[in-house]
Amino acid sequence: MQQTLNSRRSFITAAGLFFATTALKAAPKDFSGSGVRYGMAIDLTRCVGCQSCTMSCMLENDVQPGAFRTIVSEYEAKDKSGKMAVIASLPRLCNHCNKPACIDVCPTGASYQRSNGIVKIDTKECIGCALCVEACPYHARYLSLHTYKADKCTFCDHRLRAGLQPACVESCVGGSRIIGDLNDPNSNIRKFLAKHETMVIDSPKNTNPQVFYHGVSEILVKNDKKLELENGYQKVISWSEEIAQ
Repeated sequence: MQQTLNSRRSFITAAGLFFATTALKAAPKDFSGSGVRYGMAIDLTRCVGCQSCTMSCMLENDVQPGAFRTIVSEYEAKDKSGKMAVIASLPRLCNHCNKPACIDVCPTGASYQRSNGIVKIDTKECIGCALCVEACPYHARYLSLHTYKADKCTFCDHRLRAGLQPACVESCVGGSRIIGDLNDPNSNIRKFLAKHETMVIDSPKNTNPQVFYHGVSEILVKNDKKLELENGYQKVISWSEEIAQ
């Protein structure tokens, strides 16, 4: 039990530091590669924060309590008067970056990227050193207490190869998640990106993430003191930061 609690506290602390090391910026729209390149778009105007994606992912991939492959983090803000509260949701998962920070630090080559862009872990080669967990700027990896190996979202690669949607996409009650081939202009994800302004979660490591967000709340876009001065919102806490204190 104590081991589970310690794992949860570690996860919560990492989630609280998430926005300290990342920033939202406008997403690029240049897709000129060849072959299949998977990416995901998330329409936050359709996300209700129900966590069905989180639960279905945990069941599909046997994720341990206190960890996640995907989760919907919630952040709270209030105006200067304190009379108006705002809750902003942000689904999080591995961004399957074009330049993954997790791969180069792996001493055994267990972390690798398939030709279709999906970043995976060869559990037979993983020694559980957790260097990739520390290297990921999105806190999207964890060390499994079941296997003592690193684990993360794989876009449910096993389901994609079987012609199925990832568990999080299939279970989303609002239909907010779209997965598809970014190199195919006729794919649903490319059609969505062509019609909507989106953002990505950038990091100082220049990872070039391939998860795109539409309808991001302004309290998450700004995420700094200018927000209070310009728009009257003041970020108070995220649920994770409050628990960690």
